[in-house]
Amino acid sequence: MSGRTALVAGATGLIGGHLVTLLLADPAYEKVVVVARRPLDGIASPKLQTVLADFNALDATLAGVAAEDAFCALGTTIKVAGSQDAFRKVDHDYIVSFARAAKAAGAVRFLLVSAMGADANSAIFYSRVKGETERDVRSLGFDATHIFRPGLLLGERKEKRIGEEIGAALTPFLNPLMLGSLRAYRSIRGETVARAMKGAALAGAPGTHIHTYEAMKRFAGV
Repeated sequence: MSGRTALVAGATGLIGGHLVTLLLADPAYEKVVVVARRPLDGIASPKLQTVLADFNALDATLAGVAAEDAFCALGTTIKVAGSQDAFRKVDHDYIVSFARAAKAAGAVRFLLVSAMGADANSAIFYSRVKGETERDVRSLGFDATHIFRPGLLLGERKEKRIGEEIGAALTPFLNPLMLGSLRAYRSIRGETVARAMKGAALAGAPGTHIHTYEAMKRFAGV
């Protein structure tokens, strides 16, 4: 299996940063095209192509780009975005626009980072937006759509998130207590999610798949 091109959005985040490094190191991928607002720091490879993008006009930005696999790790928080409307623009509008542009670029597999609790009918705004995003991406009809729903993400971020730092400190005590259906909500490292995304893409299973903690660990090989 060789010669694939990966299209990646969200490469400056926790999962996306690990994902780009993993894809560049994998001989299955001949090229990794990163769609970002700014150049990536500290990553250099002849396989890497960075497309500086206006996420409000992705169709035009990605005209002429071709890829088999599209990976999306875009995401923010309501606090960082500044409002619910701004959050929805990133976590729904930009993601669905990227998916449409990826489809136009020939992508047959779309791999999306979502969140536990995603539900288009949820009364909770955050969960409802995540669910609507999943629904609208699925409706585009990729040969394979893989949705990853991590619980609390562990790893070094550029910005501090106090809640995540507290959760990370408690993880060694809480994860073993989360049994049965609660296992899906266990904390997981961002690098593990990235490895799972690459693993699912290379596994090649068609259809729609939703991956939580156990499936992500399995695809990541950990």
